[in-house]
Amino acid sequence: MLRAAQLVSIAAALAAALIVERGLAHAPGAYGIGSRGAAMASAVAADATDFSAGYYNPAGLVGATGLSLSLGYAYTSNDLRMNGAPSGTRDVHGLAGGLVAPGAVAGIPFAFGLSTFIPDEGLSRIKALRQETPRWELYDDRLSILFLAANLAVRPFPWLEVGGGLAFLASTRGGFQVTGRASVLSPYESKLEHEVDADLTTIRYPQLGLRVKAGDLGFVGLTYRGEAQLPLSIDANLDGVIDFAGVEVPLAYALESRTIDGFLPQQVVLGLSFQRIERLKINVDLTWVNWSAYESPVARTRAHLAVETPPGLDIDLPEDPRPTVAIPLEFRDRFVPRVGVEYVWPVAGPMRQISGEATPRRALEVPLRAGYVYERSPIPPQTGATNYVDVDRHTMSLGAGLWWNRPGAVLQGALRLDVHGQLSVLPEQVTEKANPADFIGDFRAGGTMISAGGTLTAAF
Repeated sequence: MLRAAQLVSIAAALAAALIVERGLAHAPGAYGIGSRGAAMASAVAADATDFSAGYYNPAGLVGATGLSLSLGYAYTSNDLRMNGAPSGTRDVHGLAGGLVAPGAVAGIPFAFGLSTFIPDEGLSRIKALRQETPRWELYDDRLSILFLAANLAVRPFPWLEVGGGLAFLASTRGGFQVTGRASVLSPYESKLEHEVDADLTTIRYPQLGLRVKAGDLGFVGLTYRGEAQLPLSIDANLDGVIDFAGVEVPLAYALESRTIDGFLPQQVVLGLSFQRIERLKINVDLTWVNWSAYESPVARTRAHLAVETPPGLDIDLPEDPRPTVAIPLEFRDRFVPRVGVEYVWPVAGPMRQISGEATPRRALEVPLRAGYVYERSPIPPQTGATNYVDVDRHTMSLGAGLWWNRPGAVLQGALRLDVHGQLSVLPEQVTEKANPADFIGDFRAGGTMISAGGTLTAAF
C-alpha cells in the first residue's frame, strides 16, 4: 500500500504543477495599464483615449484622433514582509499594449479597441494553501493572469460618448490519471501509464462606460466592470493493481479538487477631468469595489480509496478524509480615491497640424505627470483562525514622456514614448490573535512595492 500512496502523491503533485501558482486578479487592477495611466495613479476614467481606455473606460476610445498602436513593459518589485521577514511574494512583470481604430458610420464616430496584459512568466497561476497559512491575499501572485479586452465605442452626440465590450481572463482545468500494475518487491518491473490533460479556458465579464463633455471644463466619466471568478478544477485518478509476492490487490483512488483560482470584484468608477486650463489636466476618480462578494479560495477536496481485497486477506482501509470547511471571510466593500495631474510642456520645434486635431502643436512636447491613490484594506482583522494578510496601501506615482508630433508623411499623428514609476507604501500593522494558543500567533505585516515601465505609441 505504500507504493500506492506514493503514486497518489505524485499524481496530485503533477496535476497541481500544471497550473503554476494562484492568482487573485490582474495587473491593470493593481498597478494600471500603460505608462500614462500608471503615472496618474489610474485616475483617468474621464480622460483615457488610447488603448488603456479598454480597461479604464471603453467610451474614451472614440476620443482617439486616429489609428494608434501601443506596446509597453512594466516591472513591479514586491517587498512585502511579516515579522520583518520577506513573505515570498513574487515580482510582477509583463507586456501591455493594444490598438485603437476609429472611424465613422453614417456620420456617427465610432472606435474599436483592443487592450491586453501578458505576463511573461505564464498565463495563469495558482497556489493551494491552507486557510490558516499566512499569505498576502490581495497581492500573493495575484497579477500573473492574462488579460484581454475588446471594446466598441460610439459618439451619438457631440457631448456624449458610450462604449462597452468584454474582457477575458485565463483560467485552467487539469487532470492526471495513472493506470497499470505495480510490483512492491520488484518496483523496476512495474508497468504504469500516466495521462496528463490540461486546458486553458477563458472567463468573460462585461465592461461598460460613458463620457460626457462638460463644456470647456472637461469631461465626466462613468465605468462599470463586472465580476469575474476563475474556477479551478483538478482531478487525479489512480486505477491499477498492486502485486505483493504474487498476491494481486486491485485498487482505485480518486481525488477531486474545486476552488476559485482568481476573483475580480465588480466595480463602479466615477471620474472627473478638469481641462479648462490649456495643456493642464487635473483628474479625480472615485471607485467602489465590491469586495464583500469575495469567495474563500480554500479548495473543496474529495478523495476516496477503494480496494478489492483477496479472500482471506484482512486489510483495514483508512477512512476518506473529511472535506475542508471554509471559514467565512466577510471582506468589506471599499471606496478608492485617486488623483492624477498632467501638464504637457511644449519644448521646441515649429507648430505642426496633427491629424484629427483642430489645434496645432509643437513638434516636440514633454508631458509631466503625477498621481496618488489610497486603498483601504477590505480584509477585516485576522484575529481568528484565518490569516489573510493585508494592510492599507498608499501609492505615489510619477511619469514623463517625449512626444514627436507629425514626424513624417506616414506618421501624421505622433510618436510617443512615455515612462512611469510608482512607490506603494503599506504601513506596518500589528495583528493580535484572540486565542493565545493560535499556532501562528500575533504578527506584524507591511512593506513596499516599486513599479516602473514604459510605453511606445505610434499614432497615424
